[in-house]
Amino acid sequence: MSKPRIAINGYGRIGQCILRAWVERSECRDALNLVALNELSDLPTLAYLTRYDTIHGRFPGRVEVDDQQLLINDHAVKVLCCDQPQGLPWGALDIDLLLECTGSFRDRKTAEQHLQAGAQRLLFSQPAEADVDATIICGVNDAALLPQHRIVSAGSCTTNAVVPLLKLLDDALGIEHGMTTTIHSVMNDQPVGDAYHQHDLRLTRSALASIIPVDTSLARGINRLLPHLDGRIECLHLRVPTLNVSCMDITLCLQQDTSVTAINQLLQEASKTALSSVLGYTEEPHASVDFNHDPRSAIIDATQTRVSGRRLVKLLCWFDNEWGFANRMLDIALNWVAADRRI
Repeated sequence: MSKPRIAINGYGRIGQCILRAWVERSECRDALNLVALNELSDLPTLAYLTRYDTIHGRFPGRVEVDDQQLLINDHAVKVLCCDQPQGLPWGALDIDLLLECTGSFRDRKTAEQHLQAGAQRLLFSQPAEADVDATIICGVNDAALLPQHRIVSAGSCTTNAVVPLLKLLDDALGIEHGMTTTIHSVMNDQPVGDAYHQHDLRLTRSALASIIPVDTSLARGINRLLPHLDGRIECLHLRVPTLNVSCMDITLCLQQDTSVTAINQLLQEASKTALSSVLGYTEEPHASVDFNHDPRSAIIDATQTRVSGRRLVKLLCWFDNEWGFANRMLDIALNWVAADRRI
């Protein structure tokens, strides 16, 4: 059986990390054939951005240019430059799965244009509208991914970080209500110096000089994935002047009494068993940079766990907002392939 053929649409931070993770993970190279990427830039620039990365370092291998292809350790990846889904040759390239990483849209109607162009399936690298076939968060609802699905979302880096934790704690102790504060590294929609921004006055301010509150739809994503918690979790989001690795401050009021020791034991056990592929646990003293290039969705910092009045719990988890999420995209791709082979 030939390997499923995948393509990347949009070669920004997540698209570049997906290609690197595909190279670094032998099980991905063995199971998935990366054949194309589409990006509105010239080929030499794309090759340069693949070779050198400020956050993740030099590319672990060879990157060369041949005609309209990137040669990644001699593996040919066709490079396209098209801004209209209907103009992309996904059918001619026999694309089984398109990894949609532009961040430009999240609706089913636009995604279907890629399917009409010949892609068999599409996986969003961001939260999508409710009319997609499924939103899959690894460690939470992996079994909900079905072979007949055609348009799926991988959620966001923050939903992947927090939803497995919320489900674990809710199953074990019950969540009455809670709040999260995401402390997130800067992103490309922020200016280096004060500059015009189309929809948020706070994002007109320099990313280098301030901690900047931004709007977040994380609560909506939590409600969609854990509907019994609808209205119980509120979320804030701050951008801070670091290049990568974010953290989440989680405060929960539980339905049962607990302690720091009990909470940490629960999380440590889950990191070794049920959530071992996505959840980490540490009792060492860390700073954010220690988790750069960490492939897990979240790493619990047990030194920061607090319990007040037996039911009010505060947690801190770290996550590489680029690398962890890119790896979850590939995990979903692998699971989709496996679901095909079970039928």
